[in-house]
Amino acid sequence: MADPVTMSPGAQQPSSISVKGFKITTQKLPILKADPIEDMTNKLGITPPEMIFGDNYVAIEHEKSGWGINFNAFDALNRVDKTGASMLKVAYSREWQSSREKTHEGIKEIVKPFDWSYSTDYTGTVSRNAREFEPTTQAIPIELLKRPDPILFFDEVILYEDELADNGIAMLSCKIRVMPDRLLLLLRFFMRLDNVLFRLRDTRVYVDFDTLEVIREYQSKECEYEVVRRTLAATRDDIPAVMRDANRLSEILQLKEKRSERVILTK
Repeated sequence: MADPVTMSPGAQQPSSISVKGFKITTQKLPILKADPIEDMTNKLGITPPEMIFGDNYVAIEHEKSGWGINFNAFDALNRVDKTGASMLKVAYSREWQSSREKTHEGIKEIVKPFDWSYSTDYTGTVSRNAREFEPTTQAIPIELLKRPDPILFFDEVILYEDELADNGIAMLSCKIRVMPDRLLLLLRFFMRLDNVLFRLRDTRVYVDFDTLEVIREYQSKECEYEVVRRTLAATRDDIPAVMRDANRLSEILQLKEKRSERVILTK
């Protein structure tokens, strides 16, 4: 039997639910102000996105084994390329840097070359000394997730967002759905750089509360902007709407990488 969901008064406290020994927690707070942004900038070594929700997170904990995984903006941004090697070398990059200097005016920093699209391959932060994931060929059981089980808890948490100098969008968000016997989490990085590129990086985490099996699946997809536009032009779809719809775009973009891992927790 699931415990009642603890809702946060004034959206200032985390929301949580406990099911069969697992505790699921989410927190949604306003974007960071100047001082926390400066602190984050110094620790990361890069300029953060326009809208950085540094206090937001989603966490899954198995209380008996001590295993846990959480998803937060700082660790995600810490996976962004800081060398500039994978930086999108397009005309917008100079415009982006200029806009960033205005956005964070008053923060004393040096803007170093880095991947200004904020693309991250972050798949979550596993708690220290916890059992690690191992590679697997086992897939997330989609058929079980299609069952009309009651939803005990659902939340969507934005971790960061940037409009890429008004030339697109980069967003990292996390959705979680908890049922009586299992949960599914989707961490999604979505980027659209107008006239250049679409990029989608999805991390799905599936937890079976009874078998204590956790499967994590990562997929990276991308495609040139013009290729997507031509593909949509051959359909009757509303092209501007689809170009903002990550679910629909996922069907079009080309798969670049896919890997699966799992861990069995101790009872």
